[in-house]
Amino acid sequence: MSQGEWFTTYLEYENLKDMLNIMLYTSQSFMTITPLLYYITYHDKEILFIHTGIVGGIVAHYHILDEKPNKKFVDLHKMTGEFNFVNGVGTNPHSIYIPIVRLIKSTLRFPIEALGTV
Repeated sequence: MSQGEWFTTYLEYENLKDMLNIMLYTSQSFMTITPLLYYITYHDKEILFIHTGIVGGIVAHYHILDEKPNKKFVDLHKMTGEFNFVNGVGTNPHSIYIPIVRLIKSTLRFPIEALGTV
């Protein structure tokens, strides 16, 4: 296990809305940073994730999708937390438009092989 793996925490979300609420929270923090939304196929699973972290460790927030995303952005409404997948950046001032970045490889090791066990 590499040093990076020792300091990575993986948080799996039951639904995508809960995970996107993390993006709303961080985008409204004093640093106003919106993390990127990454997509990767990992062990035949379609995973959408946010990679966050500062001093002390890295957190990979993730949700396993039923199918590959077919749009390039998420339109996330800042007031309600409602979201839609869209093909491009829109003009709604009450939304943040988050690109879905498609990855081919990653050094992250999602703990999905243990799905169904507690």
